[in-house]
Amino acid sequence: MPEETAIRVENVSKDFVLPHEKVNSVKSLFTGITKNRGKRKTKETQHALKDISFDIKQGEFFGIVGRNGSGKSTMLKILAGIYQPTKGKVYTRGKLVPFIELGVGFNPELTGRENVYLNGAMLGFSEKEVDGMYDSIVKFAELERFMDQKLKNYSSGMQVRLAFSMAIRAEADILLIDEVLAVGDADFQKKCYDYFKSLKKDKKTVVFVSHDMTAIREHCDRAALIEDSLLADIGEPEEVARKYTKLFAHEEPGASKKNKRWGDKRIVYKEVKAELVDNQKNILLRAKVHAKGHIPDPTYGFTVFNEVNQPILGTNTKIEQAQVKPLTPGQQSDLAWKFPNIFNEGKFYIELVAMYNSVTEVADWWEEAVSFSVTNERKTPYIINPPSEFEFNE
Repeated sequence: MPEETAIRVENVSKDFVLPHEKVNSVKSLFTGITKNRGKRKTKETQHALKDISFDIKQGEFFGIVGRNGSGKSTMLKILAGIYQPTKGKVYTRGKLVPFIELGVGFNPELTGRENVYLNGAMLGFSEKEVDGMYDSIVKFAELERFMDQKLKNYSSGMQVRLAFSMAIRAEADILLIDEVLAVGDADFQKKCYDYFKSLKKDKKTVVFVSHDMTAIREHCDRAALIEDSLLADIGEPEEVARKYTKLFAHEEPGASKKNKRWGDKRIVYKEVKAELVDNQKNILLRAKVHAKGHIPDPTYGFTVFNEVNQPILGTNTKIEQAQVKPLTPGQQSDLAWKFPNIFNEGKFYIELVAMYNSVTEVADWWEEAVSFSVTNERKTPYIINPPSEFEFNE
């Protein structure tokens, strides 16, 4: 392997064998032998990765992108040594630290302080070394008031902050990062990205898996696109991000990822659509609402999120002081929102909300009710991309 190469992936494939007969206990294992004697057991092979090869140079910030289920996270786990390839080889030069499943080894019954020392020992630090870095760990995680509470009482965001603050103490030549920042708030994400910028200055090698094309464009020197378990493209981040975004153009309009929904259903959203209109200058969001009771004061609203669940914009009829008529049982009405297409290239999800009783009761709260994709010739490395004007006078 050349001296300037940090990681070499040679013809790597990864298969998972999926048995069709499920065994849930030792008892069912033995009883199943008798019960199903003579029956043919079947299994299926899932090809998670197929013959993938690439090199990553020392000091390079390398992005890996792909749709859910494409194989990108499997690739990262092979690089980390969590999975072994079915075929092919992976070579690395230098100490490698994976930021994949942060908090592995944390004990929920111990306090934050105790977990710092426990995790420090797992990272190879002595108690004296952890003493010396303890204050900076806590300050970075912004958890000064919570370190004597048990970890099980922490929110998921607090646990990620503590785990990330611990992980960056491990000195490494190569870091593997799998979109661990999506749980943190915006301020903490900024702090983490500032840390990534310092890594680039220190010429550390970073492999970064993300759905956030803005982050890929801003931080990466090169990127690879994995699609259907194959290496579909590798090269400049801008071109790879564009090809990734175009993959969603072939999805069924309105495809949703999570589709979580709750409320008492006294108002229900139906037939939701979002499309680019007016020569792609605006987004038109349309829906029908069906009333199952008398609602004198309905409020309708929406929020737009990007692929890493950051809220970008939103509003509701109460904020807009819009004229909204009461609903009668069985009534069906059409709603429409129109807002400017200020988005950078990517895929975006719309959350819908219907409330009543002075916005104290939720009728229908629908996460990722609909989605839309934006392709944009004019790009910036930021979340939104509104039109701008520039003047220069001597």
